[in-house]
Amino acid sequence: MEVCIRLQKAGKSAKKRYNYRIVAMSRSQARQSRALEILGYYDPAKNPAVISVDSQKLEKWIKNGAQMSDTVRTLVKKINK
Repeated sequence: MEVCIRLQKAGKSAKKRYNYRIVAMSRSQARQSRALEILGYYDPAKNPAVISVDSQKLEKWIKNGAQMSDTVRTLVKKINK
């Protein structure tokens, strides 16, 4: 099972403005499927956008071979600045 760290839609904060969870899940599953673990959240509706990631959980999954999606990789870089 190949694991990917990616975004999952969580809910609407306003009309067509979604909140997202940063999750670890199998690459073959659909976006709205059940996640293996929730690692954080991303809320682009707020100004500035709110990004929260549990770095210990993220590092654990990366050490176990999980790969981040391009979007999550960009968000993590923004946090580390």
